[in-house]
Amino acid sequence: MAVTNNVTQLIFTGLFQDREAQRVSFVLFLPVYMATMLGNGLIILTVNTSKSLNSPMYFFLSHLSLVEICYSSTVVPKLISGFLAENKTISLDGCMTQIFFFHFFGVAEILLLTMMAYDRYVAICKPLHYMTIMSRPVCHVLVFISWLGGMFHSVIQILITVQLPFCGPHVIDHYFCDLHPLFKLACTDTFVEGIIVFANSGLFTAISFLFLVSSYVVILVHLRNRSGEGRRKALSTCASHITVVVLFFGPATFLYLRPPYTFPEDKFVSVFYTVLTPMLNPIIYTLRNAEVKNAMKKLWNKKGNLGRE
Repeated sequence: MAVTNNVTQLIFTGLFQDREAQRVSFVLFLPVYMATMLGNGLIILTVNTSKSLNSPMYFFLSHLSLVEICYSSTVVPKLISGFLAENKTISLDGCMTQIFFFHFFGVAEILLLTMMAYDRYVAICKPLHYMTIMSRPVCHVLVFISWLGGMFHSVIQILITVQLPFCGPHVIDHYFCDLHPLFKLACTDTFVEGIIVFANSGLFTAISFLFLVSSYVVILVHLRNRSGEGRRKALSTCASHITVVVLFFGPATFLYLRPPYTFPEDKFVSVFYTVLTPMLNPIIYTLRNAEVKNAMKKLWNKKGNLGRE
C-alpha cells in the first residue's frame, strides 16, 4: 500500500522557548561552530601540507576532522538560524535528508575512531611491522570501509523511515530531525521500526566499542613489559584518542543504546555531541601533540613569510 503523507512541513520546538535564551544561544553557538570549522579545517590543511605529518595516524586524523566538519554542518547551521527565526521549520524531505547525513557521518566517525584504535594497537604492539601493516593502500581501504559503513547504516535508517505515514501533528520536539522524535509523529505504531533502528544503531556502536575496548586492553597488557618512559610515551599517544572516544560514545550510548523512547533531556545531551564535541576534538589532538603544534607553527610562519614578500 502506498504511503500517503498529509504532513509536508515540520516545526521544531528548538532548545528553548524563551526568546531571550534563544538570542543568548545564538551568541554562544555561532562562535563554537566557527571554531569547529576553523579548527578542523586547520588540521586538514596542516596534515596535507606538512611533510612531517605523513604517518597513518595523521592520515586518519585529517579524515576525522573532515567528518567532524560534515557532521556538525548537518545540524548546527539550522540550529543557529533557528535561534533568530520565529518559526523553526523544515520540509519533510529536508528532514529525511538531514537524518540520512546525520547518521551517515555519525557512523563514519565511529568507524574511523575504531580504525584509529587499530592503528595505535599496531604502532605499540607491532612497532617493527607498523609501516608494513599500515601501508598507505591499507589506510585508504580502512577509511573507505568507514565511509561505506556509514552509508550502509544510513540507508537502512532511511528505508525504514520513508515508508512511515505522517498525518499530523507536525511539531517535532527537537532542534533537528532524528529518528525517535520523528517516530512520535507517525500516525501508525512504530514499535517494530524502533526496534530495527535500535538494533541497527546498536550493532555498529556495540561492535565498534567492543573493538575499541579490546584494542586498549591488549595495548595496556603489552605495555606492562615496557620501561616507565616507554610506557609513558605510548600512553601519551593514546590519551587524545581515548578522550575523543569517551566524549563521543558517552552521549551516543545514552541516546541510541536503549529502548526507542524519548526523554526531555535528550535535546541537551545531543548538543554535547553535535555542537561541542566536533569543536573539542581538534583542541584535544593539538594540545597534546607536539608534532601537530610544530607543523602548525611552520605553516603559520610560512604564510607570514609569503605575506611579507
